[in-house]
Amino acid sequence: MLYGKEHVERYEETDGREGYEWENGTTILLLHTTGRKSGKDVVSPLIFREWDNDYLIVASKGGDDAAPDWFKNIENDADVEVQIKGDKFAAHARAAEPGEKPAMWQHMVEVWPDYAEYQKKTSRNIPVVVLERS
Repeated sequence: MLYGKEHVERYEETDGREGYEWENGTTILLLHTTGRKSGKDVVSPLIFREWDNDYLIVASKGGDDAAPDWFKNIENDADVEVQIKGDKFAAHARAAEPGEKPAMWQHMVEVWPDYAEYQKKTSRNIPVVVLERS
């Protein structure tokens, strides 16, 4: 099973032939954000699901009280790059609105039930992030 830097490297080297499919039938995209402090490209492998013409990811950080760094980066600069297999594209990232989040949350929990457990571990409202192609 691939994790972290090794996951990113194998995914990029193989256009997702290695690393796209992950645990329990989940699928992975690579999210490129601009580091809010460093200004450098930061790459995160994340579970995703399609939602209409967009893509959903969850800023869970395993239920930690602090948001993941990639989420802090998109709060600073919502213009991101996404790679799904060999498809690389620019996107705009935004947190799901309160009216749309419950259905999106459920859609993500269906594929990764641990998200529901992560939410129980923290008082932080874990965001669902919508990636819209630019």
